[in-house]
Amino acid sequence: MSLDSFLAELDGLVADAGKAFASAADAAALEAARIEFLGAAKGRLKGVQKGLGAVSKEDKPAAGKRLNEVKAQLEADFEAAKVRLASAGPATKSGSQFDPTLPGKPLRVGRLHPLSQTIDELKDIMGRLGFTVADGPEIEDEWHNFEALNIPAEHPARDPLENFYLSVAGMASGQRKLAGSAAPSDTQPNREADASRSPLLLRSQTSTVQIRVMERQKPPVRITSLGRVYRPDAADATHYPMFHQIEGLLVDRHVTMADLKSVLRMFATSYLGKDVHVRFRPSFFPFTEPSVEADMQWNDRWIEFGGAGMVDPNVLSAVGYDPEAFSGFAFGLGIERLCMRRHGITDIREFYKNDVRFLEQF
Repeated sequence: MSLDSFLAELDGLVADAGKAFASAADAAALEAARIEFLGAAKGRLKGVQKGLGAVSKEDKPAAGKRLNEVKAQLEADFEAAKVRLASAGPATKSGSQFDPTLPGKPLRVGRLHPLSQTIDELKDIMGRLGFTVADGPEIEDEWHNFEALNIPAEHPARDPLENFYLSVAGMASGQRKLAGSAAPSDTQPNREADASRSPLLLRSQTSTVQIRVMERQKPPVRITSLGRVYRPDAADATHYPMFHQIEGLLVDRHVTMADLKSVLRMFATSYLGKDVHVRFRPSFFPFTEPSVEADMQWNDRWIEFGGAGMVDPNVLSAVGYDPEAFSGFAFGLGIERLCMRRHGITDIREFYKNDVRFLEQF
């Protein structure tokens, strides 16, 4: 085959492909044109390329160069046609252009996770009861997580098997800054230095926020804290290594157990939407004295509500409060437990499976 014949065949291919791509009315027609001219197996460009072997040896460089140019031209024409069809918008089945005056397809709107919904509702309830929301870091030192809460070094709650300690060496000072430790008071000048040497851990309770607030605020204190806490529990229907807590703290003059029971009853009534009776059972927590387990009567049966009690004088002293002048109460409740009781959920693991079928119910 002569060089002129080969080049003429390429020119005809360019003209035919250009017309086919330019006249394609929809994506299906464009795809058919692509297969006809650029198909890897039986495309016309592939057929012309086979004729390159019949061109004389001295003309092959020129023929090959033109072949590459034609291939690039066809691909460019195809991409331009794709852009043209995309910018023209979808057509109806009859081939007419899209009508912007017609109602569009409804979008699938997301929603808040049931735990996020519960947290927002609990914040609103506590706000109406006069409590201010406080927040704190999830990475804590032993002072705020244990010592200031009257949990001594030999207490089993501090066992490494019962907590998520962070073992990365040298991160104490940097994480302490991240945690935002309060400035030490005059009566505790070495607290910050001690914290910098203290092992860090993922907080096991939101009571750490109470300590941080009391370190920087004089009484009266009336706060609630909500957030994630971490304990190395085996996951089952009622336990998970990460869960959420809500805590309440009120410190002032002449605070009594009657105030605690009144707040818990108003809280439970507000959340469940009906009058709820609350009862106390004696218990023990290092940071409250006396301590109680609070139960609520719901649907004619008593169910466990959470732990509560009067703030231990040692905790008040640890943050610089005078336990002879001030008293207070604190309570802590599991947010997952509240949400599960309200919605009849029997397995806490459902909250963390990311199953849309489950989440769409809320």
